[in-house]
Amino acid sequence: MQNILITGCSSGIGLETALILRKNGIKVYASARKEKDVEMLQNLGFEAFKIDVRNKVEITNAFNKILKNDLKLDAVFNNAGFGQPGAVEDLSVEVLKEQFDTNFFGLHEVTIAAMKIFRTQGFGKIIQHSSVLGIISLKYRGAYNASKYAIEGINDTLRQEVMGSNIFISTINTGPVTSKFRENALKKFNKNIKIEGSFFEKTYKKELKARLETNEDKAPFNLPASSVAKVVLKIIKTQKPKPRYYVTFATYILGFLKRVLSTSSLDKLLNKI
Repeated sequence: MQNILITGCSSGIGLETALILRKNGIKVYASARKEKDVEMLQNLGFEAFKIDVRNKVEITNAFNKILKNDLKLDAVFNNAGFGQPGAVEDLSVEVLKEQFDTNFFGLHEVTIAAMKIFRTQGFGKIIQHSSVLGIISLKYRGAYNASKYAIEGINDTLRQEVMGSNIFISTINTGPVTSKFRENALKKFNKNIKIEGSFFEKTYKKELKARLETNEDKAPFNLPASSVAKVVLKIIKTQKPKPRYYVTFATYILGFLKRVLSTSSLDKLLNKI
């Protein structure tokens, strides 16, 4: 039986992926940052770990327990992450560091821990959850855009460094998918962005907050979280998975436009989204 460690399983894509993989005969080690979410996962029947990807000790302990149980690790799905909204000029360095600590440095900490195991056993799959915003950028998402672009860069490099081995790096570029992403982003926006006095004060109040506060998924081509889970399952069951997978039609469209339009033309188009 193949096994996998998934980060960020408290809800949405991570939880749905854990459930779907288990239904398809994959042994899932689920993880979450908060104790209450770990308990929820355990109540659902998962062997679950508390992993804050910013905590190297928690990552190491989880991998050690997996190896003790199964003597091997087949795959890792680096799913943990969040979005910090706000115009670039309103992002403090501290807030940007917080975004990178989870989305990029945390992902990398899990990756290098997994790579040590994969190099020793001679096989393994690392599935990195990027975004359509790792391909193109949208306004007021600068912190998140930057963290996903960083993932793209390190994945492109790592793929070359594992070439010729039985270790595979796959990047998933997800577009609009139903999850608690918007809800969590609103909390970060309210906590870290000073609205009063900002050049974008009116825009924040009239547009951005309204979009974050809505419970409706109005984004074009929105898909359920299971759409990502099915791609992860496909990667696990494929002997030689592809280096990149797009999820949602929006990702395909924007990825194509990035290739064919000039930078100026693409900027004008994206600025209307």
